[in-house]
Amino acid sequence: MKFSPSVSSDRNKSRKAHFTASSSQKRKIMSASLSKDLVAKYNVRSMPIRKDDEVMVVRGSHKNREGKVIQVYRKKYVIHIERVSRDKANGAPVNIGIHPSNCVITKLKLDKDRKNILDRKDRSKDSSSKKGLSDADVNMAGVD
Repeated sequence: MKFSPSVSSDRNKSRKAHFTASSSQKRKIMSASLSKDLVAKYNVRSMPIRKDDEVMVVRGSHKNREGKVIQVYRKKYVIHIERVSRDKANGAPVNIGIHPSNCVITKLKLDKDRKNILDRKDRSKDSSSKKGLSDADVNMAGVD
């Protein structure tokens, strides 16, 4: 059901936007959620995936497989993970593409830019800085 008049719910337009997205837009679309311990540590739910992150597959036939991301294939909207491959008929191994939404990031490859993103997305800072409200005020807001 459509709620916002400024956003189209047309299937054609959604598909066109998805398949003609620029590389920077695909980066955001190809985000994966963080594991529970990383969410507790950084107060961030998800991050765009990158090459040396360690992930665990949580959906599909490769469920519970872990490994390091060896390639982020933005053209096909998939990632290739270290020990998630199959053998071709001639015996050569080939990587299997998995969509990042079916994975959970278990270890982040941190650099200066990634730390800045984590600081910016940190939800604990946002909730405490809202107009000087204390935790008690926020908790009592829904009680009426």
